[in-house]
Amino acid sequence: MTKGLKYIISGLFIFVCLSSYGQREDAGNYEYDREVFFGLNKNTNGGLIGGASMKFGFRIDDTNFQFFGIDLANVKNPKEVRYNTILGNSYIFGKSNYLYSIRPYYGREVIFFNKAPQQGVQISALAAIGPSIGLIAPYYVEYALNNVESVREQYNPEVHQSRGNFLGPGRIFEGLGESEIAFGGNAKAALFFEFGSFRSSVIGLELGYQLEGFTKEIELMPTTENRQFYQSAYFTLYYGFRK
Repeated sequence: MTKGLKYIISGLFIFVCLSSYGQREDAGNYEYDREVFFGLNKNTNGGLIGGASMKFGFRIDDTNFQFFGIDLANVKNPKEVRYNTILGNSYIFGKSNYLYSIRPYYGREVIFFNKAPQQGVQISALAAIGPSIGLIAPYYVEYALNNVESVREQYNPEVHQSRGNFLGPGRIFEGLGESEIAFGGNAKAALFFEFGSFRSSVIGLELGYQLEGFTKEIELMPTTENRQFYQSAYFTLYYGFRK
């Protein structure tokens, strides 16, 4: 985990713990049976935005929920580094493939601290498990053959040996139709912190640990170590509705 992400998670955890101290005893009056959330994810295996999430929750009893959801994530090799070209474009030298992971899941959530309808912080713990579908799409680069000609092709370490001939990445979504599929599974455990001053809408923060594995090693960068299993710390910022 990067130092910056550690500081963010530590700071947020301290903040919500202090905020939850002394909440009203009548917090249990805040009742709802269904919820839907939409979120953006940041994790140690992704970029600035690691992915997007959507989940649906249903009450089981006063403190327990079950939920169904799906995550869409762009999984990266930790050794990926962006370089700038003379044209002002940026690309990843040595990258051969993207890995887009589609993660449907089922989980359970236990509420530790309830919140009042218009104040306080609600804290719960959750765990989920489900299959993973990995789309392995070629990463295209634009490469100068000479002073007047260039080509767009998938990175090949036997051909593209010098960064000086790179002009930038390929076009957006180029190569997506050539994707291969890898199957696997995922599991996560997290703490969920709910904020907000309205009964029917809520802002939440999920801090957790994700483990994902595929049936084969995914080659993202052919000249470095590649993986079959991925683990990451993450946080997801959610906005949702309840009724």
